[in-house]
Order: sequence, then C-alpha cells, then structure tokens
Amino acid sequence: MEYQVNYITSEIKLSNYTGRLFKTEAAFDDHLLVWLISGETKIIQADESFIFGAGSTFLIPRNQLATIINTPKDGLPHQAVAMHLSAQRLKDFYSHVNPAPKISKSSIFSFGQHPLLSSCMASLIPYFEMQESFPENIASLKITEAITILRTINKDIDSILSDFAAPGKIDLAAFMEKNFMFNMSLEKFGYLTGRSLTTFKRDFYKAFNLTPQRWLTKKRLETAYYQLTEKNRKPSDIYYEIGFENLSHFSFAFKKQFGCSPTDLTKI
Repeated sequence: MEYQVNYITSEIKLSNYTGRLFKTEAAFDDHLLVWLISGETKIIQADESFIFGAGSTFLIPRNQLATIINTPKDGLPHQAVAMHLSAQRLKDFYSHVNPAPKISKSSIFSFGQHPLLSSCMASLIPYFEMQESFPENIASLKITEAITILRTINKDIDSILSDFAAPGKIDLAAFMEKNFMFNMSLEKFGYLTGRSLTTFKRDFYKAFNLTPQRWLTKKRLETAYYQLTEKNRKPSDIYYEIGFENLSHFSFAFKKQFGCSPTDLTKI
C-alpha cells in the first residue's frame, strides 16, 4: 500500500507514503503540528511557498489555504508524525495561562530541527507500536507538552493558538482572485470569507457575473495558458498548482476552452 496512516488517538497520527508524490488541498479545521521524519514536504500558499526536509518541524495554522505536496526522498518514504491542536484542547490550555499580546501573523511557522520540539514528537513513535488503546491522560500530557514547547521557543505563537474566532466577512472578490487555485469546496470558500453557502454564491455572482464553478474553471485555465505560453512551463508541472486534480481532466478542459491541447502550445 502506498499510503498508510496509523492513529494512536484522533489527534495524533503517523503517516507513511511510498508513492511518487502525494498532493492534497488543505484548509484544516485544527492547527497541525508536523515532525517530518523522512521525505520532503512542499507547501504552496497564494503568496509564498515552503519546502521542509527530513527532521523539520512546522506548524500549519487552521483555515490556511494551501497545496501540500509530500514526496519520498533519498530512497526513504515520506514519513511524518502529525498532531492536531484542536480548539477545545487549546481553550483548555489557555484557561490556565495568559496569552502574549496578539500580532498579525497567520502564516506557516517553521521550527527547523529544534531539539525540544523534535524530542517531544519523537517520543510518540513507540506508542504507535502499542496494541492496546493509547491512554487519554497521556495523550493530553503530550499535547500540553507540545503547546508549552511551542510557546517557549516562539513568543508570537500565542497570536495563532489563542485565537478561536471564526473567519469574519471579508472582500470576496479580492480573496478569490488570490486563492482561486485551491481546490476547495464552495462551502469552505464561503466559510473562509465569513459567509454561508447561499450568501457566498449570491455575493460571488454580484462580484463576477458568473457562477463560482464557471469562474474558477475560466480563471484556472487562463492562468494555465499564461504559464504555458509566457513561462514555457510543462502541463504536467502546472495542472496541480492551478486547482486541477489530474492531467487528463486539465487537458480536456483546456482544449474545450482554447481549441487546442496544452501540449500543442508547448510545441510552438
């Protein structure tokens, strides 16, 4: 099997991937703390990208739109321990401590190979071999330990971890122009812009005079055309970056829109 996930609790897992690459679109409901044992992880956001190698530890804040590409490397699988920091866990934690003043940062946090954090995550490995259930009190202790270490090594982390508010209503047009390449459901796009699905669809049509599905397809294909003709990129290198799940679907939609296949443009 190419992809395997082993949970010791619903909040702590060990993933193992041996295929060519594993791509997913994300806007997690929980903060995700990851310790990468082997392989490489690339995280693509609208404004910046990150590449993490073996031994790296990083935090993906909740509700952050991103394309995540996990790749085996150096003959080893992509293997990682991930810990979900849920709102309830964090509320319980901050009910006993005072968070630091808030700052306006909500991007990916990179902690490199910090020994405290790495040892905390590595200490979970033996528990994945257990046959019996992982005790809840130990899981709680490990998550509390991780949060405490995060606050110790990065004074700004409270701004993210202690913020439990749902996304507020924002400029829909500006948000979609920036994030059209992420293959999210309309419900998720609505939530991230502070709207119900019905209100999102209504406001979207007012902004673009098209339905979300038609606009997203048109925008992604126009971006692909630019990448192919102006940047001389290959179809196989761009389809997943602009929101298509597979190359054949991208090629079909592109030919329907422009009358030629993506590979036809690369031959010009």
